[in-house]
Amino acid sequence: MMNYRAMTRGVLLGMSLLVGGLALAAEQQPVGKVTIEEKQFGLVLGGSVGGGTLTFQGKEYSFKLKGLSAGLNVGVSKMSAIGEVYDMTEVSKFPGTYTKFEASVALGGGAGGLRLQNENGVIMNLRSRTQGLDLNLGNVTGITVMME
Repeated sequence: MMNYRAMTRGVLLGMSLLVGGLALAAEQQPVGKVTIEEKQFGLVLGGSVGGGTLTFQGKEYSFKLKGLSAGLNVGVSKMSAIGEVYDMTEVSKFPGTYTKFEASVALGGGAGGLRLQNENGVIMNLRSRTQGLDLNLGNVTGITVMME
């Protein structure tokens, strides 16, 4: 009985933090938009490669990305994401290594959300959809974005 209560409190705390973070994002005004196409693969260590488009101040910029995750990774999948960019004053701040800024959330049916931040303070708030087989019992250690 105590384990159930502790687990319930943990889930409620996690949900509160996520909702609070999403509320904070709702208060900020996005400065740009991104679309991403990524292929994820793995066997023990996982990785990803892909690219996307940043729309900032009325212009479009292409970028490439690569990522690495640790833990048990098995499968191949394709992820598509769209989202908003925050806390960026110039395009040169966009490239870098992005790590999880807030917890990711699985919405079911291959859909999810993720908030990432790079070393320049730029934040991407992404909504994604995944297709294919992907078992990932690890976590993302980083996604590197490079301008084309």
